[in-house]
Amino acid sequence: MTNWIGITLGDVTGIGPEVALKAIANELPADDTRYLLIGDAGYVSRINEKLALKLAIQPHGSEPGTGRVFITNPLADPLPQNLVDGSPNAARAAVAGLQDGAERCLRQELDALVTAPVSKLAIVRAGHAFVGQTEFLSQLAGVARTAMMLLGRDERERWLRVALVTTHVPLKQVATHITPAKVMLAIELAAQACCDLGLPRTRIAVCGLNPHAGEGGQMGDEEQTVIGPTVLAAQRKSFNVVGPLSGDSVFHHALRGEFDAVVAMYHDQGLAPLKAVAFDTGVNWTLGLPFIRTSPDHGTAYDIAGQGRANPSSMIAALRLAKQLARRHT
Repeated sequence: MTNWIGITLGDVTGIGPEVALKAIANELPADDTRYLLIGDAGYVSRINEKLALKLAIQPHGSEPGTGRVFITNPLADPLPQNLVDGSPNAARAAVAGLQDGAERCLRQELDALVTAPVSKLAIVRAGHAFVGQTEFLSQLAGVARTAMMLLGRDERERWLRVALVTTHVPLKQVATHITPAKVMLAIELAAQACCDLGLPRTRIAVCGLNPHAGEGGQMGDEEQTVIGPTVLAAQRKSFNVVGPLSGDSVFHHALRGEFDAVVAMYHDQGLAPLKAVAFDTGVNWTLGLPFIRTSPDHGTAYDIAGQGRANPSSMIAALRLAKQLARRHT
């Protein structure tokens, strides 16, 4: 069965369209997957021509035949050319594309959704209440039990997989956002992710919040009052999980293969080590959605947009993960 992968263009004034087209061109020879680009056809056509990718892109709804790459625009009118970085028009189009792609997944028209980068600031300035793509998709799908997992491999093919208890929270507020329910959810979803990836084991390490996991309560008590008791509760539920462990060493052991995934308490605790070992190949995977959603682990990179210099490695990794998961679900 041929899988359909939807790809939102994100903010078209950034590098999203460029890395999307480069990734598709790279992946087309690998299998028979069909791709649906969601966004402005004019921007796609101009980038396709400028990069000399020679992708045969058909309007969605035309007879598929032997076609592999299609495009649909959820907006009635095309975007103006040469929009400035973070343009309100581009921001509103990015949100429309994200919503269209998610709704197609919910209708089971697509087997997975890969989302190109957006600018949260531009979207908010354009009039949308927007925290992030993960939160937007969770609300649209009507689910609350979701978590962000970032995963990537180093040059020796060693993987890090990191699920986050909290995401876009100011550092001074992190401790108040760490609850037994959120820690348990991250453990459960990380274990399920290992199963979805077909890993032979689901051994999870849970980070502490404080330096040295709190030093027995000498540097904070969240490990004793919240994290540790939740890990014990998860063990009683038969999860293969240990912790809380010191965040300054756990990722070293995970990279050596001692753990299959790590649960980190906050954004930079988990993402800094991941990006240190897999900056170009990191992938964002939203766990807990009723459909598969991945995205490259980078931003809009306005400073190099339109120059043909954008590295598509992370988008390629996001496409490959989406295809891997879709194949396992069909």
